[in-house]
Amino acid sequence: MTDGDVNLPSIERKLGLQIWGIENMKMVPVPEKAYGTFFEGDCYIILHAKRTSRGSAVDLHYWIGRDSSQDEQGAAAMYVTQLDTALGGSPVQHREVQGHESETFQSYFRNGIIYKKGGVASGFKHVETNMYNIKRLLHVKGKKHVSATEVALSWDSFNKGDVFLLDLGKVLIQWNGPSCSIAEKSRGLALARSIRDSERGGRAQIGIIDNERDSPDLMQIMRMVLGERRGELRDAVPDTKADELQKANVRLYHVYEKDNDLVVQEIATRPLTQDLLQHEDCYILDQGGFKIYVWRGKASSPEEKKAAFARAVGFIQAKGYPSSTNVEVINDGAESAMFKQLFQRWTEKNETQGLGKVYTTGKIAKVEQVKFDTTQLHARPELAAEQRMVDDASGEIEVWRIEDLQMQPVNPRTYGQFYGGDCYLVLYTYQRSGRPHYVLYMWQGRHASVDEITACALNAIELDKKYGDEAVQVRVTMGKEPRHFLAIFKGKLVIYEGGTSRAQKSTPEPAIRLFQVRGTDEVNTKATEVPARASSLNSNDVFLLATSQVCYLWCGKGCSGDEREMAKMVADIVSRRDKHTILEGQEPAEFWEALGGKAPYASEKRFQDQVTHYQPRLFECSNQTGRFIMTEVVGFCQEDLDEDDVMLLDTWEEIFLWVGKASNAQERNEAIASAKEYLKTHPAGRDLATPIILVKQGYEPLNFTGWFNAWDPYKWSDGKSYEEMKNSLGDVSAISEIKVDLNNLSLNKRTLSTTSLAGSGPASASSEYKSHLSHSDSNSYSNSSNYNSNSHSSPALVPNGEGIYSREVLMHRTVDELPEGVDPTKKECYLSDADFHDIFGKSKDEFYQMPKWKQQNEKKQFGLF
Repeated sequence: MTDGDVNLPSIERKLGLQIWGIENMKMVPVPEKAYGTFFEGDCYIILHAKRTSRGSAVDLHYWIGRDSSQDEQGAAAMYVTQLDTALGGSPVQHREVQGHESETFQSYFRNGIIYKKGGVASGFKHVETNMYNIKRLLHVKGKKHVSATEVALSWDSFNKGDVFLLDLGKVLIQWNGPSCSIAEKSRGLALARSIRDSERGGRAQIGIIDNERDSPDLMQIMRMVLGERRGELRDAVPDTKADELQKANVRLYHVYEKDNDLVVQEIATRPLTQDLLQHEDCYILDQGGFKIYVWRGKASSPEEKKAAFARAVGFIQAKGYPSSTNVEVINDGAESAMFKQLFQRWTEKNETQGLGKVYTTGKIAKVEQVKFDTTQLHARPELAAEQRMVDDASGEIEVWRIEDLQMQPVNPRTYGQFYGGDCYLVLYTYQRSGRPHYVLYMWQGRHASVDEITACALNAIELDKKYGDEAVQVRVTMGKEPRHFLAIFKGKLVIYEGGTSRAQKSTPEPAIRLFQVRGTDEVNTKATEVPARASSLNSNDVFLLATSQVCYLWCGKGCSGDEREMAKMVADIVSRRDKHTILEGQEPAEFWEALGGKAPYASEKRFQDQVTHYQPRLFECSNQTGRFIMTEVVGFCQEDLDEDDVMLLDTWEEIFLWVGKASNAQERNEAIASAKEYLKTHPAGRDLATPIILVKQGYEPLNFTGWFNAWDPYKWSDGKSYEEMKNSLGDVSAISEIKVDLNNLSLNKRTLSTTSLAGSGPASASSEYKSHLSHSDSNSYSNSSNYNSNSHSSPALVPNGEGIYSREVLMHRTVDELPEGVDPTKKECYLSDADFHDIFGKSKDEFYQMPKWKQQNEKKQFGLF
């Protein structure tokens, strides 16, 4: 197929999701009602656009069903390349293979993805609303990303650890394996409700089996459909996911053609830097075989750009990776957040920094501290998140030092002074919504012993218990203090390099000390001890040189008046001697003498910080299999925080660990270790001293909730649990049960005495449905209670000839136009035998002997579908 053979349909430029199927090598729109359902024999193209702070972001996917043809796959890839060109080369392109879809793809379908057998070419349709002639078994997998695959109608398909959905048209039975988690059961129920509402018009009943002994009626239906179960169920099969160690193994390859041969040359391994990517070339980034990225330079040739997917697939084959390996094609200047975070530092032109500053490549500028209005924090939680501020720092402080592995209160007069040989606990209490909230900082000195660091963590747990397990716990590494920590000490934070604040000090304090002071107000100022020598000076800052006779305030040429004022405040803390202010270049001889003589020091203006606003990312953490595995939730929201989860939110400057109330005890205990492992294995070579913040469900601070859109503080009290969702399916006291008579396969109606089966509407409406079931592929639920099990004849009509209608009443009619009581999926059943033979040219018995897809095609032809 050449480019000229392919004609693109008109593409509507709008936000949200658009899906096309490949039919006869052409793109055909899929109805919105069918979004999330994919035929295994087909290929699809998915276009997703969303608003971002920089405008919009577009993702373009082509999805390959496991039974799709090579021609369809080739057509889908061709269309994606053409769509990319038509959309100006801005989309991030993805190659998706059934069962191995990317997190980005899965994020579009929050209720889950359903794989259906067959394909459009076999006569199947995407939307067959109110179709009840269904009998299938769906294997539902996943907690965050749910997929449902149609499997054989047999007990052999089951295992103990997953959810299975037996879909019988008007009845959906959800069977939960004994090893299922609450989250898996909830996701399964959400999928069942989605099928009921979107495919059955809300007119199906949902039955749930949590325990087989408690659901004898539903189990009887399952045994009728699946047969008697023999032997034990299989154990759950763990998902084969790449662990973080594998994902950290990133390698960059230069890809080019030489003498008609494709050359792939490895040029770098972790950590990767942005300058490795040259605009004139194309590159492949291999993330441990877990995912393959193709980066296309702006100045690379059109031929190279078009060959991106082909080269990626060739690379996968050459490496011996599975054919299902995910591929993402990235355009120069339109990189995805996931791609950027594989590099040690990623800076873009005109990158906004902080509150309005701009970074321009090559520019040298004085770094100015930007003040912001702390009173806005409660009204604007997104500002609290961006500024990493829990509140305006006006709360109360208590400080303890770890001494002999126990907590010893620190004298309030010395609050803010931290020694590198110690560990401290700082409890910050503030009021919000009329009740106290707590932040517990664990400050770890650079020279503290391992025993003290361990004792600090253990004492933090005990202190947290005293406050009802409500405290937000923050691990603070010396020198990496978060912004709020600076703010609560009101400009009086002093970090001593070594030593201790204990009464009995093992070593005398040095006679000469040098402190670098940075900050412009009480919110952002910190004084840090540096080696007392001239080479430690910097023209951009203020330094305090404390000697036994005098304390010098050395003001570099680049410092501001605000910085000098804050240094004067700190000077009174570090020294009781007389203060002498000296300007750079006017130092007395005694000053240099105290520093051991003159020496070169940093005197150039400081480069403006190249700060990239990394997109926050949310992950589900799991260590249950002995391997550290993280599942990303793309486009996350508060709904993605499940009670039985431990979630990791990476905002780059800080790592949040959110702990659900019903989370696994082992995962809770290993949460901090998981966060450290995440930093350690991050492909970008992250700073291991990044603050780690432990947040409990229901006690989330503003600097956490601000990363979520429309956070609902009452969700945890008002949100429905799995059991509540199950019980809310309907009043079960009068809902009919389908009871199977194994002798004649007839279904009789009687009232349920258990709470296992529930409908979506009032009980009176549900009880109208009488049903029948057969083992044949043409089974259906209809308004009949009689069935001849020895033939493929049509479903029996109401006795005495009632229910026969003229062809004019049935043909080319919508559901709303049909007579009351007519099943819209079986219009032909209501024709007289004469009319039926006149229309179809055959008897009803002959018609129902045909394959189902042929039946449907003929019904479409005569307006009876």
